[in-house]
Amino acid sequence: MIILFISVYKISICNLYLQVKNIIFTKKSGVTSKTIPQYRKLYEVLRKHILDGVYKEGDLLPSENELCQLYGMTRPTVRQSLGTLANDGFIRKHQGKGSIVHHLSREIGILSVSGTTSAVGDRNLKTKIIVRPVLKPWPENFMFPLSELEKESGCIYMERLRLLDNVPIFYDISFIANINLQRITSRQFENRSLFTILRQHYNVEIKGGEQRIKAIPVTSKTGKFLKLTKDQPVLHLERKMETNNPGLFLYSSIFCNTEKYSIFGRF
Repeated sequence: MIILFISVYKISICNLYLQVKNIIFTKKSGVTSKTIPQYRKLYEVLRKHILDGVYKEGDLLPSENELCQLYGMTRPTVRQSLGTLANDGFIRKHQGKGSIVHHLSREIGILSVSGTTSAVGDRNLKTKIIVRPVLKPWPENFMFPLSELEKESGCIYMERLRLLDNVPIFYDISFIANINLQRITSRQFENRSLFTILRQHYNVEIKGGEQRIKAIPVTSKTGKFLKLTKDQPVLHLERKMETNNPGLFLYSSIFCNTEKYSIFGRF
């Protein structure tokens, strides 16, 4: 029985390796293996397997040693991948046991830098475009100070409504510095992740940032999109996101409907 268990385990690990090799070590949509950091490749694959049910709640992920051997990655890289999965709520790390798959919370981890799609785990997440991406000057009295380069380059402006299980949860107004983002206004954003588009087509990764959070009265426009009445408050986030491209920042003004889903972050 022990020999049979080990054999089945090795077969499943080998099958996992073949799946991953086809997913992350091939060119797809113009993305090469050098485009995305190694830790992020492993993160995306393990995250997908968790969401697809390859690993269910309570299952153990392969050990750090096994992941290093499977993907030819260093232990620090594997640990960074697992740490990101833990920060986004997909696993819990237990000393002496390993990485255990965690159930997907009904909370939304938008306070992290992973983006809404990663934060909610693709759980029937839909994106409706309210205003398609357009190049325009920055608004006066902008929420964050701008550099001279940003002011001269203008911004890419767009408005999106994010729905989870058909419930509107975020009304997101985005401002992206128009710095070396060719043809971004012609790309399809309906039901797609902004962070994924930036990563795949422009090699832009979100590194960190700052944000301000406060509750404000709902306006008629915001209430219309989020289906809130005038007597309900709305959570407002103002965000400045730093990227791996010097001088390129992403800004967002996000209005959150927390009636059904709460907002959380890990520190």
